[in-house]
Amino acid sequence: MVLHSTRWLALSYFTYFFSYGIFLPFWSVWLAGVGLPPETIGLLLGAGLIARFLGSLLLAPRVTDPSRLVFALRILALLTLLFAVAFWFGQTSAWLLIVMVGFNLFFSPLVPLTDALAGTWQKQITMDYGRVRLWGSLAFVIGSAMTGKLVSLFSYQAILVLLSIGVASMLIGMMLRPSVMPQGEARHNEGAGWPAWKKLVLGSWRFLACVTLLQGAHAAYYGFSAIYWQGAGYSASVVGYLWSLGVVAEIVIFALSNKLFRNWSARDLLLLSGVTGILRWSLMAYTTDLPWLIAAQILHCGSFTVCHLAAMRYISAREGNEVIRLQAVYSAVAMGGGIAIMTMFSGYLYQHMQGGVFWIMALVAVPALLIRPRPISYCVNTQ
Repeated sequence: MVLHSTRWLALSYFTYFFSYGIFLPFWSVWLAGVGLPPETIGLLLGAGLIARFLGSLLLAPRVTDPSRLVFALRILALLTLLFAVAFWFGQTSAWLLIVMVGFNLFFSPLVPLTDALAGTWQKQITMDYGRVRLWGSLAFVIGSAMTGKLVSLFSYQAILVLLSIGVASMLIGMMLRPSVMPQGEARHNEGAGWPAWKKLVLGSWRFLACVTLLQGAHAAYYGFSAIYWQGAGYSASVVGYLWSLGVVAEIVIFALSNKLFRNWSARDLLLLSGVTGILRWSLMAYTTDLPWLIAAQILHCGSFTVCHLAAMRYISAREGNEVIRLQAVYSAVAMGGGIAIMTMFSGYLYQHMQGGVFWIMALVAVPALLIRPRPISYCVNTQ
């Protein structure tokens, strides 16, 4: 069966983020359901995020030939499914640690490689990336809302069932043939050695530190908000709706970003994201009343989405092959390693502080306001 390439890409985003909408909000609930304490859950989630860091940093850049992107995505989807199935075969901490690492190692490179495929196809065919990417955010809403409802009806075991179905659907979709295969040649010797990486990281340290703090402040939310809200008396379905609300706010900002932030610099966007994040985490620490939780979830469009838009604006201003390398570093450090470290700390803090952990997340975001990168004109390599 052959699908138009834009539909193939939309299906890939949809099935990936449907699976991620199950895994991200509810995996801590599944781990708690099999009898693990919060401290161990934090360590397992943190180990998984470190694996995401390594997958994005080490595996994604290995694909240097755009024409091999579809094949690489299929292999990674197959390996992800194998590790998803492995969750069925044991529930000891040691076994879950191994499977968590393997699952995240191969699951994480799928997004940067799919984004790379989108960029390749944009040069070959007419495609509106924003409209295609929105299918991913929509799928996250559907996945989280459906999971919350089914957990309320059938217990935590529904989480693993849905995750297995979602990842299997992703592989099946990727096995279909796109109407236009990506074209390109392998890139070699484009300054990919250690000196080039070192120069890139040192030249962008303010940006990387800022986005790592702002994204890392989401660790307690990703890892423990579902458990925390259920402990406050909300059903799993309400938790799913709250998570979905955050992503709906994300979709709205993505769709309107060009109109809202056309003249904003990355530095200004990071300021808005930081202030929004501090307000959001303070609200979540202060109260679990539903109206305030709804407000906090709407603020996801600032704490996460605006930060991501700032990152894309900063990265796109780099020269040529620096864009690819900085994208890999951003995905690995800010979206992987930073959140991994904070998740490990969050597990310990949540066990002793419960909702007080969100005050700590608010404090984590404060230094980001002070170390924002200089105006973009000073950040662009002019060689």
